[in-house]
Amino acid sequence: MTETAAAGLPVVVTRPLAQAGVLRDRLVALGRQVEVFPLLEITRLADHAALDTALADLRRYALVAFVSPNAIDAALARRPDWPRGVPLAVMGEGSRRALLAHGIDASSTPIVSPTDPQRTDSQTLLAALDLPALRGREVLILRGESGRELLADGLRAAGAIVRQVAAYSRRAPELDAAGWHRLRGLIEHGAEWIITSSEALHFLLQMAQTLDGADGHAGANDGGADASEFVVKLQHQTLIVPHLRIAETARALGFYNVIRTGSGDERLLAALQFRNE
Repeated sequence: MTETAAAGLPVVVTRPLAQAGVLRDRLVALGRQVEVFPLLEITRLADHAALDTALADLRRYALVAFVSPNAIDAALARRPDWPRGVPLAVMGEGSRRALLAHGIDASSTPIVSPTDPQRTDSQTLLAALDLPALRGREVLILRGESGRELLADGLRAAGAIVRQVAAYSRRAPELDAAGWHRLRGLIEHGAEWIITSSEALHFLLQMAQTLDGADGHAGANDGGADASEFVVKLQHQTLIVPHLRIAETARALGFYNVIRTGSGDERLLAALQFRNE
């Protein structure tokens, strides 16, 4: 597909709905047609007791690590009087912006993040941390109800005392008939997909696999492509991803056209602006 042809395709923003608006507006300002199609729903915990207990005395921790902007927003909602000066660790630029939205920046609080914007994950965050300084000290990790254990395992291996607490829940969205119709149209006609989570990409592929209507979803196949054709069509569409780990997941799932931009909306937008020219 040529860059000119790509520019005529819609760009699909798949972030949770509450986080999609700013990126959507900036893409529209670039002249792109934008579809917001969240692939993750972020919900509150049913029980905040463990989170509230963990947040009660933040100065006891040598480090508080947030695995995502969602973890930041959820934790700050429970503890809006977040004490300045408690060292923080985040994965990438999105999390730094989330902290800034809550009035927290490097002028008042030490913030550590991976130094390579092309790869922002647990492994590169561990490499950026002063692990010997954390030996024998308490570290709090705030994340979703499920997730990878690499960060916690790495900190424990370095001798830190790790407390890992869920700050929010996440799940695949439940599509209604209109949602299934939109998804079918995007896959059939082609799109460029901004994917900022490996979990979201798994959900997208699972949705494509259900479009034959075998599970009884309203709005599924009405005589068009069968499920295998939907999957193949999706796998040949372009994915725009910020992180190496998501790119690796995409290729393992059979996607052919994966553009890795590096962390942060500015790099995502630059990649799409280049394709628009």
